[in-house]
Amino acid sequence: MARHSKLQKQVLSLYRQFLRAAQDKPGFIPRIRDEFHANAAIKKTDVMHIEYLYRRGQRQLELLKDVNTKQLGSFSKSKEDSS
Repeated sequence: MARHSKLQKQVLSLYRQFLRAAQDKPGFIPRIRDEFHANAAIKKTDVMHIEYLYRRGQRQLELLKDVNTKQLGSFSKSKEDSS
């Protein structure tokens, strides 16, 4: 089994924390899996982007843990914005 870097271990830990926090919130687990799967394509050498997403994930996890949280919002670029 390959050894993971410290950052990789932190991301995997964050993923597990998300899955645990989403256990009793319907519809969250597929969204979490999709988000992590989509970001898995980021190159390992793009450390700044990974660290940014990690910090953003930590903030989102805190929101998810709140008992009043019913859904997660997301922002995405439209095709017009990316040109």
